[in-house]
Amino acid sequence: MTRSDVPAESKVPEVTILFWVLKIAATTLGETGGDAVSMSMDLGYLVATAIFGVLFFIAVGAQISARKFNPYLYWTTIVATTTVGTTLADFADRSLGIGYPGGTALLLALLITSLAVWYRALGTVAVDSVSSPRSEMFYWITIMFSQTLGTALGDWTADTIGMGYLGGAAIFFGLLLLIVVLYRWSEISHTALFWAAFVLTRPLGAVLGDFLDKPIEHGGLALDRYWASVVLLVFMIGCIAIFPQRAARKSH
Repeated sequence: MTRSDVPAESKVPEVTILFWVLKIAATTLGETGGDAVSMSMDLGYLVATAIFGVLFFIAVGAQISARKFNPYLYWTTIVATTTVGTTLADFADRSLGIGYPGGTALLLALLITSLAVWYRALGTVAVDSVSSPRSEMFYWITIMFSQTLGTALGDWTADTIGMGYLGGAAIFFGLLLLIVVLYRWSEISHTALFWAAFVLTRPLGAVLGDFLDKPIEHGGLALDRYWASVVLLVFMIGCIAIFPQRAARKSH
């Protein structure tokens, strides 16, 4: 086999239980961190989105430029997508006046379009195929749309539909359990189920984050957003340091 025949190493982690634990922690951190900048610092959604947008592009650029999988860099980029997704969704839903249903519909259309263009260009949207700059670009654009969609969906469920933060968390956790069942005992595409789970972890993290930092009279615990974000960040760093992750194995 020549060097050109050897598949490039994937720069995204293998999908394990640790992956999903870190993903939920990252999405919760994205909610508390995004709210800390836009609300606690009183910078507003647009300015916060601009700040996190710059961090997002820096992180994605570093991730694409990296030669091999680096768990700290990867999860930094995921957190960047969750924070910009939080403030961008809040800006679209509230500042633009299109509401949660409008924001959810718009972002769902963008997510489906991103996946369709990715599939048309490369023939697959499987996570283990992310091993080239082009596929990574599609991957991170899709993730950014999924994180933003998840924020809007979580807020819509908790606020507009009136399920509350814990009720919303129960709904999304139940849907994730359903995906696990379908993954184990159905013939539905595992790639489709992965992206469905990836999207659903975001609203789960959104409602959990809101539960931590929203006022008690609104159903939250009124925890300090800064401290909540620090605790979540330390938890993620500890998990990455203690439990080794390896790059996803490219299927043949």
